Amino acid sequence: MIVNEAAKFRYRSGNEFNCGVRSPYGAVGHGGHYHSQSPESFFCHVPGLKVVIPRSPRQAKGLLLSCIRDPNPVIFFEPKLLYRLSVEEVPEDDYMLPLSEAEVIRQGSDITLIGWGAQLSILEQACDAAAKIQQTSSNFYLALIQEGISCELIDLKTLIPWDKETIESSVRKTGKLLISHEAPVTGGFGAEISASIVERCFLRLEAPIARVCGLDTPFPLVYEQFYLPTMNKILDAIKATVKY
Repeated sequence: MIVNEAAKFRYRSGNEFNCGVRSPYGAVGHGGHYHSQSPESFFCHVPGLKVVIPRSPRQAKGLLLSCIRDPNPVIFFEPKLLYRLSVEEVPEDDYMLPLSEAEVIRQGSDITLIGWGAQLSILEQACDAAAKIQQTSSNFYLALIQEGISCELIDLKTLIPWDKETIESSVRKTGKLLISHEAPVTGGFGAEISASIVERCFLRLEAPIARVCGLDTPFPLVYEQFYLPTMNKILDAIKATVKY
């Protein structure tokens, strides 16, 4: 119904009707095979749909109101982990946050990190840990110890249509890119971002684009922490990419 009907509802009705879908997604700590899946990339492949994923309660309200008022069919994925763990002051007034506009949460100079939904909190932890790492750089004349790896963190928020310009601008500054999401790595939306950035920024890239994602297996229950892109996995990828 979502692929065959909802995605084409506005198009086939000649702009007479529209619709939207709210859906939970993602790891929750005990969801197992069915209730922890991240299917966002499936729907990103369907023409006609917009795909939006918030990272926090404040973002969720503003983005959801924008989705409701958007004339196009929108899928609004709600990270289940945020239902239980996220606490934030949310304005009671009516407000909207723009769709298809990524947000630079943290300025940095060494590497760009991209994520969406609940994965943003994991990426923030990795940024904090990376900032405490000592780097050693050398040339023919001297060796320097630099304090920390400076990560630029971006919340994509809208996956389709996504904000290529913000990502491109950041990658042209840092020369390195890491993408992280809970969905399996093969065919995940990180692959689309990676391909687009290579097309746009090939001559500015200083290292291969890194992807730290879920594994290509059904989502496990007791082995959830082995499956998920954890802070330590991301930190290892940051260090490897910066040192490339």
